[in-house]
Amino acid sequence: MRDRIEYKTREQMRVMARAGLVVERALAAAKTAAVPGATTRDIEAAAAAVIADAGATSNFLGYYGFPSTACVSVNDEIVHGIPGDRVIEDGDVVSIDCGAIVDGWHGDSAISLIAGTPRSDDDVRLVENTRRSLWAGVAALATASRLDGVGAAIEDVTEAAGLHPLVGYVGHGIGTAMHQAPDVMNYRTRGRLARVKPGLCVAIEPMLVQGTSESRVLEDDWTVVSADGSRGAHWEHSIAVHDGGIWVLTASDGGRSGLAPHGIEPAPLD
Repeated sequence: MRDRIEYKTREQMRVMARAGLVVERALAAAKTAAVPGATTRDIEAAAAAVIADAGATSNFLGYYGFPSTACVSVNDEIVHGIPGDRVIEDGDVVSIDCGAIVDGWHGDSAISLIAGTPRSDDDVRLVENTRRSLWAGVAALATASRLDGVGAAIEDVTEAAGLHPLVGYVGHGIGTAMHQAPDVMNYRTRGRLARVKPGLCVAIEPMLVQGTSESRVLEDDWTVVSADGSRGAHWEHSIAVHDGGIWVLTASDGGRSGLAPHGIEPAPLD
């Protein structure tokens, strides 16, 4: 059940930041491995090695039966792709999502990239504008009174870029479980969502596609692909709200570089 928000203390957030930095390093290793000629399993293995070396635990592996340490989704696979023997080709759009547990607390983050040489300017704009929409949402979290502001900020970037959010998939609270209340929408909603107040920790994760917002799930019961075969991208960070401001738990600089264009300085947890 994801109906009750779990508010965290600063000390708990600090442990979450430790988990978040493991995820950051895992994604950096996976990004390095995501080159033409590699398999999606090779990309997962790079992330898994970092998590194991850190003494952390994957929160993806075994989650409702998910068989891997990371999701690796390619082109029209938007999220939840299961790593395997698929070979990455030059110009593929690759989205990598993974998480880690440290002392019972979770981190969760995702990146997208183009392997090798981009096939089109549209693919470059897809990846970059999905990243921009994430940071617009994180920046909104710093000033919003309710989570409505996050979805509105993401949608502003999405609409301007001519992209579309994946319907039915949203961000979430995070803490002692990977997925908790509240839901964090990637678009404007009617009605008021949860209040933004100290102790709130959420994962903001826009999933955007070049074509239709509709999707379908493949026979593996996990991989989500766009209904029209258009390409998608996925970016995610876990963020803590405390009485001094916000801190991006899955970024070693607390989100400073991503928030700078929005005029926001993250507030350390120390």
